[in-house]
Amino acid sequence: MKKISIQEVIDRVQDIPAFPMTVSNIIRLTEDPDSTVQDIEKEITKDQSLTARVLRFANSTHYGYSRKISTISQATVVLGFQAIKSIALAATVSKMMAQELPGYAMEKEALWNQSQTCAIAARLVAKKTRYPRPDEAYVAGLLRDVGKVILNHYLTSEMSAVQEAVEQDQISFMQAEEAVLGFHHGQIGAKIAEKWNLPDALVESIAYHHEPEQASINEKLVAITHVADAMVMMLGVHMGADGLQYSFSSNAMEKLNLTESQLQEILSDLIDVTSDEETFHH
Repeated sequence: MKKISIQEVIDRVQDIPAFPMTVSNIIRLTEDPDSTVQDIEKEITKDQSLTARVLRFANSTHYGYSRKISTISQATVVLGFQAIKSIALAATVSKMMAQELPGYAMEKEALWNQSQTCAIAARLVAKKTRYPRPDEAYVAGLLRDVGKVILNHYLTSEMSAVQEAVEQDQISFMQAEEAVLGFHHGQIGAKIAEKWNLPDALVESIAYHHEPEQASINEKLVAITHVADAMVMMLGVHMGADGLQYSFSSNAMEKLNLTESQLQEILSDLIDVTSDEETFHH
């Protein structure tokens, strides 16, 4: 089978949903230190379903706020700008990532549920390692496998060969992608993130979440995304056919100064949080 280039795949991807203008604006505003709560409220209220989602999340037991929150400005104060960005991004990619991925032996909703778990894991790892922007880590965890959606959709016949390699050679999907295609889902995901004008640190964390030693822009964020991804695989959350072929990079563990006992604590917290339905399905 003739290998195709990453650019050829990207050229095929004409109908990838662009980020809605509202969400692009929210991302821009949450990155701008001069933005106000009112600026954010003005954008969110343009989108009815996003407004409902933000209010639902602000009123969830996860934030433990005693008074009922009824306005977006209150919700923004309680949640913070980065959490607002996370919710807006999640609302945008949920439909895309909830589809069945036969190329990865993943049922409908499996990738989306796995991505939410990874996002929560990334936030927990960030907090445990005192990373200053845990909600940025949440977004990195949420989007790290977006490239799988693209490869599954646009390279149907090639993905059959990838799956065959996984099963026959007992290797991970990433190794099989590289053997069959010459590139992997992280690289494709990064190209899509660039197309969406996401910040460089997020693009890098998607590109290198299986190869954290390659990071150069924000090494800690990439290490967090890698560890969160490996934890999800350890827990066996909606795994594809290659679920047990992953392990933690010693490079990432060193970057984060993460010990085995801290890892166990995070895993335990992750199990608690993901078993809380209200928090999980926001």
